[in-house]
Amino acid sequence: MSIKSICLFSGSSNPELAEEIASVLGTRLAQAKVSRFSDGETFFQIKENVRGLPAYVIQSTSSPVNDHLMELLIMVDTLRRASAGAITAVIPYYGYARQDRKVAPRTPITSKLVADLLTEAGVHRVICLDLHAGQIQGYFNIPLDHLYAMPVFLDDYIKQNFDSSAVFIAPDAGGVERTRAYSKRLGASLAIIDKRREEANVSEVMHLIGDVKGKRCIIIDDMIDTAGTLCNAARAVMANGAESVVACATHGVLSGPAVQRIEESPLKEVVVTNSITPNPEAAKSSKITYLSIGKFLGEAIRRIDSNDSVSSLFA
Repeated sequence: MSIKSICLFSGSSNPELAEEIASVLGTRLAQAKVSRFSDGETFFQIKENVRGLPAYVIQSTSSPVNDHLMELLIMVDTLRRASAGAITAVIPYYGYARQDRKVAPRTPITSKLVADLLTEAGVHRVICLDLHAGQIQGYFNIPLDHLYAMPVFLDDYIKQNFDSSAVFIAPDAGGVERTRAYSKRLGASLAIIDKRREEANVSEVMHLIGDVKGKRCIIIDDMIDTAGTLCNAARAVMANGAESVVACATHGVLSGPAVQRIEESPLKEVVVTNSITPNPEAAKSSKITYLSIGKFLGEAIRRIDSNDSVSSLFA
């Protein structure tokens, strides 16, 4: 089957990324229209025949999360009713991923609810990038390809600017495994920030485990939301004698005071992917750099379409 025989659809959250993916695959986005009624209801119409064709819907469920999620569900339902073939939801950023378990009595597991909604709408396969919690894969009873942005960061930024003398920093205990994978690829050392979170979106850095004195440091994380954890980690690293500190994170949520905090922090640079379309404030920041995942996701789609190995992307 030619890669040109698939249908690519773009939701409103990642139009430029979707165009790049289509270009990488040597095809085009299918003709469709997303619109809204005056009361805010979402309407989606496909303007060409998709009967029997594999369909890929590219949509991050980023802010406004509920609007983008509902839009994705409506697009999938439309494709199912239009008799499309296998429907794959390409979700570079999976919203509600942080609600992956009950953290207190009488609270939801919303990431599981989202998985159920996608499956019920008619999704046959999901492609995600750097899920906040790996166990979300188990919430789906359909195939899920969990991709990692590490090759993008290594090839397009880290290897061009750092060598084995750098120190990779895990901003908390939960990020150690991810950070260790980066340090192994570069043959560099590892350090860990020990922090205590008092309440949601507020963190307090306690101390740093590892030697960073005189070193160029790279903080590795899956996402940056309000940037409180990141900026506190950067201050702790510099307080321990580091020469400089940058940060690499897959998802630049950058909500609330995030951009201002980054500008006022000791961070030399913050590198994120375009899994979430930059907001105007972030796009203007001189400290925030965006790397494209279009080529990476396009190659993953190509391999899935031709039944080739996806895991070899990380070899």
